[in-house]
Amino acid sequence: MAVKMRIEGAGDIERALAALPRGTAKGVMRRAMKKSLKPVAQMAETVSPFAIAVTAKLTARQAREARGDRGRSKVVLYVGPVEPDGADAPHAHLYEFGTGPRVQSSTGRATGSMPARPFLRPAWDASQAMMLATLKREVWAEIEKSLERARRKAARA
Repeated sequence: MAVKMRIEGAGDIERALAALPRGTAKGVMRRAMKKSLKPVAQMAETVSPFAIAVTAKLTARQAREARGDRGRSKVVLYVGPVEPDGADAPHAHLYEFGTGPRVQSSTGRATGSMPARPFLRPAWDASQAMMLATLKREVWAEIEKSLERARRKAARA
């Protein structure tokens, strides 16, 4: 599930990011987003049987969707279930959304259904307002840190 957001009144942030080199701006956004998404992951992990990670590593399908209408300069992070060894949890969606009645095609034997036990959506809904406030604060903090690093580097040169 991809969620697109538009933050009103973030023009100052956009201008400040545009003034930075593209790689630096992407790093600023990635670090700020990772910090602001941690509460969502922590809340989801309390009710999930899976470990929840905030990562920039996307599956092939997620990467394809991320490239769809965005340019290369956009930052995409994934909050979702992973196995303890860090691999994707390919069956997590069955736990989140449940299944309908399942019947084996070869024998006709019914194997039951699984009720939905959502863990990501409730965590997202409960943390969204706090996450956006944290994101604004963290982006500014990261921009200031990056500018200070650039000033120190220029002073050494």
